[in-house]
Amino acid sequence: MDAALLTKYQDIVLGYVTEFGVKILAAIVFWVVGRWLIGVVVRFVQSGLHRQNVDPTVLRYVGSAVTVVLNVLLVVGILGYFGIQTTTFAALLAAAGVAIGMAWSGLLANFAGGAFLIVLRPFKVGDMITAGGVTGVVHEVGLFSTTILTPDNIITFVGNNKIFSDNIQNYTSTPFRRVDLKAQLSGAANVPEAIAQLKANIAKIPNVVSEPAVDVEILDFQLVGPVLAVRPYCHNDNYWQVYFDTNRVIMETLAAFPAPTPAQYVTVLQK
Repeated sequence: MDAALLTKYQDIVLGYVTEFGVKILAAIVFWVVGRWLIGVVVRFVQSGLHRQNVDPTVLRYVGSAVTVVLNVLLVVGILGYFGIQTTTFAALLAAAGVAIGMAWSGLLANFAGGAFLIVLRPFKVGDMITAGGVTGVVHEVGLFSTTILTPDNIITFVGNNKIFSDNIQNYTSTPFRRVDLKAQLSGAANVPEAIAQLKANIAKIPNVVSEPAVDVEILDFQLVGPVLAVRPYCHNDNYWQVYFDTNRVIMETLAAFPAPTPAQYVTVLQK
């Protein structure tokens, strides 16, 4: 073989090797720098959520999800740098995403609901809420479901999509909560005196707040006498203690008044 031709082929091979080697080195640099940037972004996202007191489990799930997405984008970018057509790869990913979405639509809806719960934060771990038809204390905000501990000590898992698409009542986010009770009086009772005594006695119950003051007013009228609305206010943590103590005080206070007598109907039969 002619020396000039051999040199030419050597130069061509060396050029390809050099170009490919430079791309390999550049890809390694892109990968290292990209992984470092991904770590920075994940730490930034997690620190932002941590400042909002997001549950640690949610932090880990969010970190994992962000890491996976950014790594996929990094690999696609590196393949594009090598000249590999990523449109086909992206189309395959899109088709797979559509197929998975159709198969796991409910699961993905719960995932989206969890993301909205994390961003909008209508409640946090430890709050007493009613959501998705369940009342209790939020035990954990998960990626697909929220764990609620009900007052009868039962762990209940509620899908995030059901929670987010339904009404949410948060009893802990306000400084006080109203306890709604009723008291039946006799028609012969001194109503103003009964109201005054109930207000004074209920206000002495531990953990009943002074502002707003206890409400005791006529709510309704029955055949046996008026019905009083009894409404003390307290913090949510003391709700059931105040609820039961108020019932006891109502019973003790009204013992000094005439007892309501059920109405009796007399039917006269004529022969």
